[in-house]
Order: sequence, then C-alpha cells, then structure tokens
Amino acid sequence: MNFKPPEARSSSSTVLSSGSVVTAEKAFSFISKGWREVRSSADADLQLLKNRANSFKNLADRELENFINSASKSPFSVPTITASATFNPAPPAEIDFVKRLQPKLSEIRRAYSSPDFKLYPRPQIKIDLSAIKNAIVAEVEEDEQEAKERFNTWRRVMYKEREKEEQFGEFWEPIRTLKSRLRELENKSSSEILEGIKNSEFVEKFKSSLKAICKDPNESKEVPPLDVPELLACLVRQSNPLLDQLGISRGISDKIVESLCSKRKSQLLLRSLPAGESSILESENINDELDLRIASVLQSTGHCYEGGFWSDLGKHDVLDSNKKRNVAIVTTASLPWMTGTAVNPLFRAAYLAKSAQQNVTLLLPWLSRSDQELVYPNSMTFTSPEEQESYIRSWLEERVGFKADFKISFYPGKFSQSRRSILPAGDTSKFISSKDADIAILEEPEHLNWYHHGKRWTDKFNHVVGVVHTNYLEYIKREKNGALQAFFVKHINNWVVRAYCDKVLRLSAATQDLPKSVVCNVHGVNPKFLRIGEKVAEEKERGEQTFSKGAYFLGKMVWAKGYKELIDLLAKHKKDLDGFNLDVYGNGEDAHEVQSTAKRLDLNLNFMKGRDHADDSLQGYKIFINPSVSDVLCTATAEALAMGKFVVCADHPSNDFFMEFPNCLTYKTPEDFVAKVKEAMTNEPQPLTPDQRYSLSWEAATQRFMKYSELDKVLNSSCRSNGMKKSTSLPNLNELVDGGLAFAHYCLTGNEFLRLCTGAIPRTRDYDKEHCKDLHLLPPEVENPIYGW
Repeated sequence: MNFKPPEARSSSSTVLSSGSVVTAEKAFSFISKGWREVRSSADADLQLLKNRANSFKNLADRELENFINSASKSPFSVPTITASATFNPAPPAEIDFVKRLQPKLSEIRRAYSSPDFKLYPRPQIKIDLSAIKNAIVAEVEEDEQEAKERFNTWRRVMYKEREKEEQFGEFWEPIRTLKSRLRELENKSSSEILEGIKNSEFVEKFKSSLKAICKDPNESKEVPPLDVPELLACLVRQSNPLLDQLGISRGISDKIVESLCSKRKSQLLLRSLPAGESSILESENINDELDLRIASVLQSTGHCYEGGFWSDLGKHDVLDSNKKRNVAIVTTASLPWMTGTAVNPLFRAAYLAKSAQQNVTLLLPWLSRSDQELVYPNSMTFTSPEEQESYIRSWLEERVGFKADFKISFYPGKFSQSRRSILPAGDTSKFISSKDADIAILEEPEHLNWYHHGKRWTDKFNHVVGVVHTNYLEYIKREKNGALQAFFVKHINNWVVRAYCDKVLRLSAATQDLPKSVVCNVHGVNPKFLRIGEKVAEEKERGEQTFSKGAYFLGKMVWAKGYKELIDLLAKHKKDLDGFNLDVYGNGEDAHEVQSTAKRLDLNLNFMKGRDHADDSLQGYKIFINPSVSDVLCTATAEALAMGKFVVCADHPSNDFFMEFPNCLTYKTPEDFVAKVKEAMTNEPQPLTPDQRYSLSWEAATQRFMKYSELDKVLNSSCRSNGMKKSTSLPNLNELVDGGLAFAHYCLTGNEFLRLCTGAIPRTRDYDKEHCKDLHLLPPEVENPIYGW
C-alpha cells in the first residue's frame, strides 16, 4: 500500500484540545479494528481456496493416472475428420499416442505439483487513506509531532500486513507457465499425432469459441464517427417530408445526398480504409450503404433511442399467438348508396373474413333520417342501425354466394350537399374499442381525416393502411376557383395522409401522388359479373347470339362522372356517329341539367333511371362506353369486362389496369374515339381466359392488397407492444414531422371557426343528439365533460 505522510502544518496549528485528541484516537481505533476484521476474513478465504486447489490437484492426479493406465492397456485409433465433416474410420491400429503424450503430461504434473504452484492470484489491495487521514487531521487539529508518530506506527502495521500479502502476489505465474507449456505441447505434437484432429471442423470451432471467450477487449477497433458530409447527407435524407411540403421534389434531395456521399467516396479513395469500417464504396446503393454506416457507428457507441417525440409508447396488450388479429375497415359510405366507397370496402371485409385468419370489423357511417332521404336512392330510409345492417348483409350474401363472418359497426356521419359526400361527426376512432384496435384500413384516408379531431390513428392502431378511391383534385378543379382550391387541398391531403397512415395504396396513377404510397389495383368485381361472363362464353361456344343491344353508359349523373366528356364527344362527331344510339343509366344531382343539355344539342341519348349493373336488362348490351377521366378506377368498367363486353374508354392512367384485356379499346383523340366505337360495333368481343377472370376477382384483389399493404407481414407477426417502448437506433425525422403534423392538425380542427372557414359542416366536431338517440351514445358533454370554475 502506498501511504503518504501528512503535510507539514504551521506552528500556529499545533495547539490541540484534549477532546480532539480523544476523538482522533477513537477514529483511528475504529478504522484499525475494521481493517483487522477485513484482513482476518480475507486470510480465511485464501486458506479455503488453497485447500480446494490442493484437493483439485489430487483429484486430477488420480484421474490422469486412471486415464493413462486404461489407455495403455486398450489401444484405440483416432479417426481423421475431413473439412467436409465426413467421418472415414481408419482401420484398427495401435498408435503410440499415449506413449508420446505421457512425457508431456509428466511435465504438466511436475509443474502443478510444485510447492510454488498457486491456482490464482490474490490481488494486491491498495487503499489510499490519505483523504480520510487529511479529513481527520483537519477536524481535530492534532499536534504535528504526535500525529506523525501515530501515523508512522499505523504505517508500520500496514507494511507488515503488506508483507504477508506479498506471498500471494504471484498466484497467476504457475498458470502462465502451464499455458506456455501447453502451447509448446501443441506445437510439438500437432504435426505428429493430432494432425487430423487439429484440422477438423470441431477443433476449429472449439478454438474459435475459446478465442471469443478470452478475447482481449483492446483488440476491437473503434469505428470512426460520422464525418460532416455523412451527417449532412443523413439530415437531407430525413428532411424529405419537410422539403416535400416546401415544394422541393425528392429527386433534388436524392441528388444532394448522392453529391455529399461522393465527397465521402473521394476522401476514402485518398486513404486506405481501416479494418472493420463500413464503406460506402462497396455498393452502388447510396441509401443502403449510408444506413449501414450509421448503424455501425451507433452500434459501436451503444446508443439506443427510445421511441419518437410524438409517438404513443403504450398501444395495446400483447397478442397471444393462438388468438386472431383484429382488422378494422373504416369507410365513408354505405349501402344502399351504390358508390365505390360503399361497395368495395364491403367486399374487402367479406373476403378478408373468408380466410378466417383474422377478425374483421366494418365501420360504416350512420346518417340521420333527413340525410338518408338525401343520399339513399328511391327515398329508402332505416329506423335503426340493425335494420340497415340486415339489408347490407342480405345484399352481400346474394352476390358473393357465402355467408361472410364479420362485424358491422356504425359511426356518426353527416351528409354535405356542397361536397356531395358524407363527413364524420366526432372522433371516428372511438368507435373501435381499444382491445380490438390492432390494424386499421382507412378507405379514403384523406376524406376521413380532413376534419378529424381525435386520437391519432397510428397511435391507437399498430398498422394503418389507407386506400385512395377518389381523385379529389380533378373534381375540385371543375368548380369555381378550382385551381386555387386544388392547390390547398393537395397540401392538406399530403398533410393528413402523412400524419395518420403507415402505408397508402393508390388504385391508379390518376390519383394525387401521396406520401408513403404505392400504385396497385386492390379492387375486384362482384362474383355475379364473373358468372355472367362465363355464361356468355358458354353461349358463344354453342353458337348462340349473346348480345342483342348496342352501347350504354352507367354512372351517377353528375358532370364530373364523365357526362361532360361524353356529351362533348358525341356533339363534336354527331355526323360521324350518325345512327349511333346510346342508352344512359343513372341518377344524380345534375340529372336535369345533363338531360336538358343533351336535348338542346339533339344527341341520340336515351336517359333511364339508375339500376344495378348486374340487372338482366343490362346484360344484352355489347359495348360499354366510359369517357370519364375523373375516376380513379371505374368499377363499372371492370364489371363490363367481367361480363365479356367491349369497353371503350380514354387512354388515361385510371384505365391502365384494364388495358391488358383485349376487349378494352382505348382512345387518345376524339377521332380515335369514333374509330374505336365503330370497331366495337362491327366486331365481337373475345371470351376471357381463366387468368383474366381470376385477375378481376376479389380473391386476386385480396392477395394484391395483402402484399402491397404489407398486411401479410403484419398478420404473421404475433408480437404487439405491451407498454413497451419502441427502440430505434436513431431519432427519425420522418416520425418527428409526422407527429408534429398530427399535433398541429389536432389543434386546428379543434377550433370551430377554422373548421367552418375550411368548409366543414357546422357542429360536427362532436355528434348531435339525434346520433346519440340512434346509436345509443352518451351526449358529448357527458362523455367529454369540461371542468372549470
């Protein structure tokens, strides 16, 4: 132990009181007594360890002698283990393995039998009590000479103890000697005796395991930190959401990242890369290599970032692997309103539930009696949600041919006559219980969240998928000041989709390019239309006449649904299409205006009331004409192709999926439209092949949906959070931006004045009394009380 004498004090501090001296003596006595107890305890432990070491040596001697005696009496052979791990036993032959090994073992025995052999070292205990000593000296103001004498006496005692401990100071020396002799034994005998064993796969693995256990921590080489170009590249890449909102395209930011990484490359080319450093020169994919580089740096530092700034860290309970996952499909319309957002989510729920791999809930808007009269055809109304649910299930089972086992729930909705759509009233996410909140599918996510004032979908659900049905920008551009409105709606859609969805599916490229989106048709057609197509193909094989009528158009009678384009084409080429008659089926808000315009232009259009596309009166038509460019993916077009008809439609991104079918005739110019109509009138459509029919089915659409929404991966993962924080390697700027957008949106939609300025229906932040009565809900002021003075 290293002790230092106390510092010399001035003569002015030599006067001590008798009470201070007694206090110092008691302090030293207490410390000495404690030290003696520690020392005696350590001596007893050392003696116990020495006894155990001696017993171990005796036991090793006996076992070694037994091994040598048994090996010398019964010869054995050592098989050679090849690199391919194939054992080819050698013929029995006695080798002098034991004879050569025995001298070496004798040396080992002499080494550990030596009286100097110690199993392990007793560490030298070095305690620096100078701080304690100085504190005591400063406290009691002891006489300098007396303090020195006491300290010298204490130091002599400590040095005697140190001399006793030094006899145990070289415990590890015999072990090092044994290790060196074992290494010599291996070097001398491996080439002669154990050459096959040394080259074997087992020995190599055993040696590598020992190296891993005994690895020197100093051997690991540090990963160099991120340099300035890499930090800037990471910042620019994670700033894509913010740059996108500012109008800077992703391509420009990618070029900036590539430029910064190229600087990194040029620097690395000027010097040799140290071992273990991740290089961005190894691959052409800059983003992947940058991710690997960041991950290696973070792993070397042991940094772990817990969750996001805005994220909800405790979502749900852990899901038992034996239980099913829960899928909630939320849509903006319901039958009997025959619109795409009412029909397609209904079929999606049925076919997702058909697999019986997950529990499915379909969440539909419930309208009050006055709104039902405005929306549902033929003045159809329902007095209760149960009555409407019964109607929906009957309609569905008649068409799919099986009983779909899924749950139907309702949320409060209001019909906006100006927008001609249903908007949610209140927090829609509340109508899915927390225990069932697992996976959410938002049909028209932008529409559902324009005025959403409630819990963030991605906070309540583990995975949120948005399905974009409608090209809202195309509709808005047709209105007054449409360009300005479309500009704001475009950025609002980007805002809400980024804030509330994990993945977005766009049915076609005709929709707005939204964040986190991919283009894929995830809709199928009613199986009834496929059966009609099969029936038509059978009639053609028998040589029967399949189509007895000409052309028709079916769609909701509003200008934006293609009626404007249809009237313009027929009016411009009235002479070229002389004798061509077109039957039009549909109801809608613009019905009177559309009919009066066609009558004024003297067009050969026969207007009839809207009806189901599978109606018997529509099966005899050969040509379906759909000039609409506002649709995202026209369901009626898919149904007409499934029935084996010709379809004449515009060469537009909304029709990309249909162009692979031979009966789909697309046109680019008005003149081309006339040519395609005449071609369809003079020819017969081709029957669909089995593959073409399957691609139109809901089974194929469901498979595409599971793949492109990544729902198959989510459903196969049985792990759900249980109050456990998400652990990521780095704070993700995307998550911060998304969370910030969601928080800002929540604040803005909570203000009634701002809601009204953006076109919301008055008093729709919460549901009204009529909804409370119909859906058996508590009044908003009771469920969400406001406390104050």
